[in-house]
Amino acid sequence: MTRNTPIPDTVTVHVPFRVVKRGGRKEIQLPEGAPSRSELDNALVKALARAFRWDRMLRSGEVATIAELAERERIAPSYMTRVLRLTLLAPDIVEAILDGRQTPDVTLARVLEPFPVEWREQGRSWPAR
Repeated sequence: MTRNTPIPDTVTVHVPFRVVKRGGRKEIQLPEGAPSRSELDNALVKALARAFRWDRMLRSGEVATIAELAERERIAPSYMTRVLRLTLLAPDIVEAILDGRQTPDVTLARVLEPFPVEWREQGRSWPAR
């Protein structure tokens, strides 16, 4: 453009994306192969942090039982046991989640469902990007 070229009032830009619900919030999902910045799933990261903190509290003897810990944290014991299972995730899956490299189907709701204890089987269910 030169100085004498008039600037249009409207510019239309086409950006292909779709909005999907993920972990109770809406997320913009780019098409396959589009470059993207990794995004941390804060709910998933927070759950991992809680799981490992609670595990440390139990192992150190700071609390004697899950029931005692659940009461102390004011959380239902059934939810606490589901979150505590996250300590059984394969290290590469934990790293992928903490780096924001997990696949879109790895959500908090999904990892709180029963999953295989064997790391190899977990990797087949939830491959990292």
